[in-house]
Amino acid sequence: MTSTEQRAALQRQIWQIANDVRGAVDGWDFKQYVLGTLFYRFISENFANYIEGGEDGISYAELPDAVVTPAIKDDAIKTKGYFIYPSQLFANIAAGANTNESLNTDLASIFAAIESSANGYPSERDIKGLFADFDTTSNRLGNTVADKNTRLAAVLKGVQALNFGNFQESQIDLFGDAYEFLISNYAANAGKSGGEFFTPQHVSKLIAQLAMHKQTSVNKIYDPAAGSGSLLLQAKKHFDAHIIEDGFFGQEINHTTYNLARMNMFLHNINYDKFNMALGNTLLDPHFGDDKPFDAIVSNPPYSVNWIGSDDPTLINDERFAPAGVLAPKSKADFAFVLHALSYLSSKGRAAIVCFPGIFYRGGAEQKIRQYLVDNNYVETVISLAPNLFFGTTIAVNILVLSKHKTDAKTQFIDASALFKKETNNNTLTAEHIAQIMAVFDNKNDVEHFAQSLDHAAIAANDYNLSVSSYVAAKDTREVIDIHQLNAELKITVAKIDQLRTEIDAIVQEIEGEKV
Repeated sequence: MTSTEQRAALQRQIWQIANDVRGAVDGWDFKQYVLGTLFYRFISENFANYIEGGEDGISYAELPDAVVTPAIKDDAIKTKGYFIYPSQLFANIAAGANTNESLNTDLASIFAAIESSANGYPSERDIKGLFADFDTTSNRLGNTVADKNTRLAAVLKGVQALNFGNFQESQIDLFGDAYEFLISNYAANAGKSGGEFFTPQHVSKLIAQLAMHKQTSVNKIYDPAAGSGSLLLQAKKHFDAHIIEDGFFGQEINHTTYNLARMNMFLHNINYDKFNMALGNTLLDPHFGDDKPFDAIVSNPPYSVNWIGSDDPTLINDERFAPAGVLAPKSKADFAFVLHALSYLSSKGRAAIVCFPGIFYRGGAEQKIRQYLVDNNYVETVISLAPNLFFGTTIAVNILVLSKHKTDAKTQFIDASALFKKETNNNTLTAEHIAQIMAVFDNKNDVEHFAQSLDHAAIAANDYNLSVSSYVAAKDTREVIDIHQLNAELKITVAKIDQLRTEIDAIVQEIEGEKV
């Protein structure tokens, strides 16, 4: 099955699951049950495969729980980070879902048992609370136990029917595609900004390639506003696993999305000891200070959100913000995220950050921060993208590429606003579009109406404006008119009109003569 066929099949099946529970669960909440069930199925199959060790004739799901010795359990938790008994596996629960009168409470007990299996082990923090948003006893599923069980069974059976074989052998990003499909269908209706929760895969690919361009290996990769982890995972998908030596790091402020990011790591077979996700406010409670610097940073932080800023006088002394000498405006925290990323970046690394366009030309504190970035030669490239690439917003965003190892004092500007493919609801970047951007990012050549590199002095003379449109002239698509040819054609047209009028006057005179 091709990737297109798999993606279409996945969307049809997810929509069928939605129809089965329609009217009971709000679409935005419904996605938690689908994604949670996908995760439950994955870790069950992944764990069973680990126990079976590739031995033919062994089916962990068919074994009694009693065969599990303390030593087997201990070893499994140290390796996988969690433990699942045979009776708790997704396959066994889904098989009897339609007739299980205590399905909702059984699931709650199983999820609690999986999480608690890691207690006292190094993986405890990575496993704790993974199923917190999969509330099987919620009244959102129905007012009665029977209603709850009916709808839970429908979701379990629907996910069970997804027939793509081994998750790792799938041609598509199963979890990412499911999430993207659910976001695109429900974000607008739920009144939520899809961009806050998810970076589309095609944009993630570009950001990952920019951050890791020409790096044969990186110590680790970091996203200070990780969302569902899609940017980190695109780096894994695009590059061989060994290039990222010490794993994947991210911080996320939204608890539900933080859980999804951790699930996403497991779903991509990244073991608990190879990722480190933290919950909290990156700007006010940053994690991983002891783990920096990072050779690659990718991020799509929230656009123009409020933060405490100058109301907290201690922040100006924070090592992340102090070098710029000014804090990002309280109503626009964009540059606070940029300065945070820069502080965490290694001397050999790059950071690729999705940014709101306004920060590149507004005055005040934002202009002073731009001056600090340009004067210190940290800005490698600014790329303007096409509008409507993200769910929940039509904004034409920019990508800011920061580097601490530039070999010249030039800053590159790329106008990629014309590179997009029109889809039903959103625009997308194709592989060819990404390749075109990466080619000019690599060679730094000037291309008329597409890319331009300027010296520090030229940017300083323009008040440190970093807006792409200030430096890359848009192609004039208006039709060129030859005024001399147009005048000649008008003369011919006027002569024809005069001739017609003369002929019409003659005909009228002839008719009037006949009447006399």
